[in-house]
Amino acid sequence: MAAINDGVDMAEHCSTCDRETPHAVRVQIQTESDKRENAAFSREPYRVSECQICGTTTSTRMNNA
Repeated sequence: MAAINDGVDMAEHCSTCDRETPHAVRVQIQTESDKRENAAFSREPYRVSECQICGTTTSTRMNNA
């Protein structure tokens, strides 16, 4: 997943638009376990990218990036 950062906007390839588009990118902590007793130990950082043209959101686990 290549990214272009010109200091103002992040542009990435959007699979829905099939072209480079501006994206809003953030890091989000997500819980991976469905069990309440393990939830505190199963949180992982994810890179979440949202296309500013069509709204498609992709989420990639940071430990796998």
